[in-house]
Amino acid sequence: MQISAVISVDELTRNGADWAAFTAMLERCRAWGYDAVELAVRDPARVDARSLERALQSVGLAVAALATGTAFSVDGLSLTHPDAGVRRAAAERIADHCRLAARVGGFVILGLVRGRTLPGVTREQAEAWMDEGVAAVCEAGARLGVRLLFEPINRYETDLVHTVEEGLALLDRVRAPNLGLLLDTFHMNIEEASIGQSLRRAGARVHHVHAADSNRCYPGAGHVDFGAVIQTLEGMGYGGYLSAEILPRPNLETSLEQAAANLRRLLGRDEL
Repeated sequence: MQISAVISVDELTRNGADWAAFTAMLERCRAWGYDAVELAVRDPARVDARSLERALQSVGLAVAALATGTAFSVDGLSLTHPDAGVRRAAAERIADHCRLAARVGGFVILGLVRGRTLPGVTREQAEAWMDEGVAAVCEAGARLGVRLLFEPINRYETDLVHTVEEGLALLDRVRAPNLGLLLDTFHMNIEEASIGQSLRRAGARVHHVHAADSNRCYPGAGHVDFGAVIQTLEGMGYGGYLSAEILPRPNLETSLEQAAANLRRLLGRDEL
């Protein structure tokens, strides 16, 4: 297993105006022992892909995944919006993420961009739109050789797909060969009766793991037993990333440095 740090391209480059702070953060991530970064990107069409590539290459970090959440939280795009135009725009935005991933590497994450059941829409209709949208963006990704990840998210953030079982059911309905599960220990701590049993139930369909503690801070700041999580993943033969998607408390640098130190220790990689 390797470790990655989640950072925002938009925030660190001031929406593309200055790549120095972004490159400096990459250098810190490398110094802390990260193998890769997971990049939060609101709108890939607005990203200077060449500058992004140069920054990554200069530091020598891989891209684990591209996160799409700000397309929902900032722009209101989702695959389950009652307006067909918004649904199309969401699918087009995710296709743009796939195009960027084809260039810089990594999975494309389908998290909150799936949306939720809005007033006037039945749960059945929202689920049908979700399945249709996921299938469409997987087709777009397949044409580019890009794999996508669907993330079960806790009940307080969406009413659609909370658990591993529900995530596996979605994969079975969509049947896209380039779609797997992203499992997040923060969400699992809320929704799953047993994190270990749920990981084993998902098995080889787990393609990426977010390592966040029970309080959504760095591993070790809450009560999730990450030693047991890692032991379970090792027993499953999981060889992907543990990605620190965490709250920046007390600040981004300290939280990511502590996450790296704790994850490396648990993986037996204390020495840099």
